[in-house]
Amino acid sequence: MVGQDTTDSGGGSIELVAAYAFDHGPFTATEAMGATGLTRATVLKTCEDLATTGWIRELDDARAAGDYRMGRPARRYELAEDAAFVVGLDVGQHRVAALVADLRGIVVARAELPIIGGDTDPELRLATAHAVVERATAAAGVAAGQVLVTAVGVPAPVDARGRSPRGDHDYWSRMNPGFAGALDEWGHIELENDANLAAAAERAHGTVARESIGVLLAGEHFGAGLIVDGVLLHGATGGAGELRVLGMVEGVGSSIGLEGALRRWVHEERQTGMIPPDSTLADIPTATLDLDAVVSAASAGDAYAWSLVDRLGERLGRVCAVLSSLLDVEEIVVAGGTAAAATPVVARAQSWLQEGSYAPTPIVRASQLGVDVVALGAITRAIATIRRQHARFAEAIVAPGRR
Repeated sequence: MVGQDTTDSGGGSIELVAAYAFDHGPFTATEAMGATGLTRATVLKTCEDLATTGWIRELDDARAAGDYRMGRPARRYELAEDAAFVVGLDVGQHRVAALVADLRGIVVARAELPIIGGDTDPELRLATAHAVVERATAAAGVAAGQVLVTAVGVPAPVDARGRSPRGDHDYWSRMNPGFAGALDEWGHIELENDANLAAAAERAHGTVARESIGVLLAGEHFGAGLIVDGVLLHGATGGAGELRVLGMVEGVGSSIGLEGALRRWVHEERQTGMIPPDSTLADIPTATLDLDAVVSAASAGDAYAWSLVDRLGERLGRVCAVLSSLLDVEEIVVAGGTAAAATPVVARAQSWLQEGSYAPTPIVRASQLGVDVVALGAITRAIATIRRQHARFAEAIVAPGRR
């Protein structure tokens, strides 16, 4: 019932009003009352408390803003989105990228560095991640103490305590060697699998409108973030979406992704003289070959390049068939650095699915979120952590007048 408190005037009302401020632009006490069920007196007192601690700011009243003409002008408030910041970090096998965002998730700075000299060296990975966050926060003009949460995406399963299991010949533990200790000057550290963060980004910023989806990172290796009936799947050790099972799938044979597969194929066929000498791919060094080069060559009429696109499309289609059959996902999004060039591969995968006996077939499409999809998902995760644990961070912001 509007006007009757559904909680006390302490922490519960603060949680409710803070959540309302995160979800809306400028608001009045009346609007917050209608959404929270709190009394006017409680809403006004809570807004004063949140303004004192710096979480929201009071604006010009409604009359001054031109929205109110008669009677007593309403007091207006909004989230102080620049009172603190979050960092989203994508620590891939070969590169590290960081985004800095305000409390609304608006990105204010970015930095990226390659991991040079041993991309599975734990100490090098930690040092590179530290350097990238330093660069990104410096570019944003944000001090370490202004960052409330840093969320980190890694190419490994991650359990509820931020740990990766000792598996896959210790590859997972090398990918996730202990970022909490290396980055703790930048607030609370959240660890998550990179594909899971990509899935979170697609739900928050993409065009996904379905409750059951798979988001595939498909560059060097396949990894999936899986949302089923609106719930992100993790599993006992965070391994939901790890696709080592593809080694047992006919026509796939391993979890190697689109770019990893095409480089392997081109290397083998170069060794056996199977690449036509007139192909534009004949002289491209295997180590630098990527999906964009193959698709560009195919679009220019290179028959050999088109054969690679066709093979990659079938490979992707088989992976999608596995995910769809096991989990009944309605949509599969190919995300990450390969997504921009993947459109013809995705189209071939969709055709392959429809030609087979895999009904109902999922919609397969390329993400529009670009190479930073994991870091964007990390920003989403960081802000969700602040909202979910508002009391934990309540003292972390000090209003400008009290600094």
